[in-house]
Amino acid sequence: MSKLSEPKQHVLAADLGGTHLRVAVVNSCGQVVAQVKQPTPRDSTDPETIVRAILEAVERVSNGEYGKPAAASIVVPGAVDVDNAVVVQAPNLPSLTNFGLKSVLETRLGLSVVLENDANAAAVGEMWLGAARGCRDVVSVTLGTGLGGGIILNGVLWRGAHGSAGEIGHTTVDPLGGLKCKCGNSGCLELFASATAITRMTNAQRSEFPNTKLPPGDELTAEMVYDAGKAGDELALSVFRQFGMYLGIGLANLINLLDPEVIVIAGGVVNGWTMFEKVMHDQVNERSFRLAASRVRIVPAECGDNAGLLGAARLALDLCQ
Repeated sequence: MSKLSEPKQHVLAADLGGTHLRVAVVNSCGQVVAQVKQPTPRDSTDPETIVRAILEAVERVSNGEYGKPAAASIVVPGAVDVDNAVVVQAPNLPSLTNFGLKSVLETRLGLSVVLENDANAAAVGEMWLGAARGCRDVVSVTLGTGLGGGIILNGVLWRGAHGSAGEIGHTTVDPLGGLKCKCGNSGCLELFASATAITRMTNAQRSEFPNTKLPPGDELTAEMVYDAGKAGDELALSVFRQFGMYLGIGLANLINLLDPEVIVIAGGVVNGWTMFEKVMHDQVNERSFRLAASRVRIVPAECGDNAGLLGAARLALDLCQ
């Protein structure tokens, strides 16, 4: 047995989200042996504030029981230039834009550090220990506040020529609708298949369903729409059908382009799977090449909130080989 394959081999994995920072010690079997979660400092314009928060979390999670980690990995919600080891853009954490987070952490931690996009890491986590185990061609779609994606081809994370591959949420599905995305484009998939999209579409359709019990305007959350849908609210069910239609269109485009073995759907919105699954599959079957559509598996993720952490750990372990 190699040293790397022994359970005593540990790495540090950090998932820096727009809302929460989670840091874990993970062994080479994928077991999270220690983990802390704390709020992400979002308001500061100084990246050092985030660096200090990461180091404090590492201090909280580390102890002598596991020994010195073999390496570390941090994943961030934004575009990453892996070759130059900088965060190119992080809309929810603007202080990190063009910041060399990798080199700073390597100096402060005394470890080799991997820097990666969070959705890419989630794809790696699901391929390692989740719904895509045993697969080599994988697409991961994360449905959260926005819509993120990760692509693995022939077992290798595909970052693209400039590091921005996998921006599935910013593929166009409604070019003539006039709805503007924060990226500057019109009609992006993220506008129709995300938690933000659910609340927007609910408010847009409200006048068609006067008997709904859902609150209006800014009071509304995607979780409320989900709960209402479970209770049979017709407005909520209509929104999830529309959600499934657009998601299916986006997935059909991916299938025709990439012909993956499996598409893993992750994120909190997956809780509403039974309300959008049929419409999603109907669109996939209608719009995809028949052979590919009949063979691809479209499944909910299995790693839950830990997908990004596990993917980060796998990337750090690979650094040790």
